[in-house]
Amino acid sequence: MSLVFPHTFVPWFRSVAPHIHAYRGKTFVVALAGEAIAAGKLDTFVQDLAILHAMGIKLVLVHGFRPQVTEQLAAKGHTSRFSHGMRITDAVALDGAQEAAGQLRFQIEAAFSQGLPNTPMANATVRVVSGNFLTARPVGIVDGVDFMHSGVVRRVDGAAIRRAIDIGALVLLSPFGFSPTGEAFNLSMEDVATATAVALQADKLLFVTEIPGLHEKPDDPESPIDTELALADARRLLASLPPPQSPSEPAFYLRHCVKACEGGVERSHILPFAVDGALLMEIFTHDGIGTMVVDEKLESLREAVPDDVGGILVLIEPYERDGTMVRRERNEIERDIANYTVIEHDGVIFGCAALYPYPEARTGEMVALTVSPESQSQGDGERLLKRVEQRARASGLTSIFVLTTRTMHWFIKRGFAEADPDWLPEARKRKYNWDRRSKVLVKTLA
Repeated sequence: MSLVFPHTFVPWFRSVAPHIHAYRGKTFVVALAGEAIAAGKLDTFVQDLAILHAMGIKLVLVHGFRPQVTEQLAAKGHTSRFSHGMRITDAVALDGAQEAAGQLRFQIEAAFSQGLPNTPMANATVRVVSGNFLTARPVGIVDGVDFMHSGVVRRVDGAAIRRAIDIGALVLLSPFGFSPTGEAFNLSMEDVATATAVALQADKLLFVTEIPGLHEKPDDPESPIDTELALADARRLLASLPPPQSPSEPAFYLRHCVKACEGGVERSHILPFAVDGALLMEIFTHDGIGTMVVDEKLESLREAVPDDVGGILVLIEPYERDGTMVRRERNEIERDIANYTVIEHDGVIFGCAALYPYPEARTGEMVALTVSPESQSQGDGERLLKRVEQRARASGLTSIFVLTTRTMHWFIKRGFAEADPDWLPEARKRKYNWDRRSKVLVKTLA
């Protein structure tokens, strides 16, 4: 059978290749909400995990079981009780949790054993390993509420998990743990996944959840999804939100993403299980589909201040000298320093970009996007671009544009499209240098 649409498939596959190279040998902890399994998403989700496994990514899967435990309790004529966003686990609830965990582990292992023809599981061999990797302690009594057999993670046997994933197994963890005396505790999927990601110093923690991610305006579900949050911004957002009581509230997963990044996990994600292939889209596409929290403590991505002018001049001077960029005088940069965003490391500016808005046309020009040669190919140009896009959206702009003579392919790969110079806002068109013949590239902001 011949391949359909090769003109779109081949460029797409080539665009994915850098991600495949970047993630091979990396460690991902993936947390799947029990609601996803209840909604019938398990088989396709397992197939996507099999693809990641085949690409050499080391995987730990943590499953949730909130609705399954609730169903077990309902069958026993027992009412589920929650407080502070956690289940109160009495003896009946503990029994129901054990039954639900056993059934789900069986169901998940069976899904990984299906070598179905014409699916990503064809010819796949994914060995699933589970065991007593978690030590737990009781939640205890909080604000007068006795949580009984509900627990939190005390310790993760990261060395044992690492040995398993290093030989190619997928480690499956249930939200269950035991005390050193053998007492069983019902844990939360989020706590287990976060503690495991920190113990392994995982490269990614991915929550596949009931929510689509975090909205740019948390109180407006119609606002766009905030695709990337710096850790500092995530902390501020979390502090502004009320303590969560249910998984549908923005702070519920965000607090675990922040905790993971603070513990050394570089990136944590919140993805919707309702979107087929969300895991693959988040990992292998530029903009992703959910919200990513990024630990930037080693580098500072921030708005520029007057003291940064000298560093910006040093950074852009080589590109002005070879004609890649239009020359900018010091007084011009000093005057417009509030338009600039910089990346700083140990007091050295090694990346910058500026946004010049044209509010009357609801667009803005990005200029001076520059990354030091010593730091290129590490994604810093994309981080600067994303921050400029965020600033543009916050200013009510619906697009951004760049003028370039040599780097148009980099921008086209990131969603820009070529436009005629006549497209430019009138104020910018009057300053367009026809001798330079720069390409005009425009990106519409979703």
